[in-house]
Amino acid sequence: MKILVMGLPGAGKTHLAERLQKVLNCAWYNADKVREMANDWDFSPEGRVRQANRMKTFADFESSNKRIVICDFVCPTRQTRDAFDPGLVIWLNTIKAGRYEDTNMMFETPALVDWTVDKFLTDEQIEEIGWEIKGYGI
Repeated sequence: MKILVMGLPGAGKTHLAERLQKVLNCAWYNADKVREMANDWDFSPEGRVRQANRMKTFADFESSNKRIVICDFVCPTRQTRDAFDPGLVIWLNTIKAGRYEDTNMMFETPALVDWTVDKFLTDEQIEEIGWEIKGYGI
């Protein structure tokens, strides 16, 4: 199962993913860490699709080995979400604008999500989401 934790920069993606990873005992890939490994800091539309494909490669590897994986990244457009092809989407709608205007301008509100998180959560609330995800039978 590939879980996408998405939202604007500063929305709390890494905070949520890090804590969910502990509850689900699964793999976790953070976009900034993956970009750092690839030494690819291109945030153009093409660079963002390349990053989504890169994240998909890591996530598909984990999924093909029967592991749950969480990937947290902005994933700002339908095209990047389609490229990643998540099994479950958690959208952090906790802020109305991020710290990067170019990202704010290109960000498309996702049409299909499994969870919308509209406020910053406590560790206990995040743990509850983890248990709900486990209830999906994964």
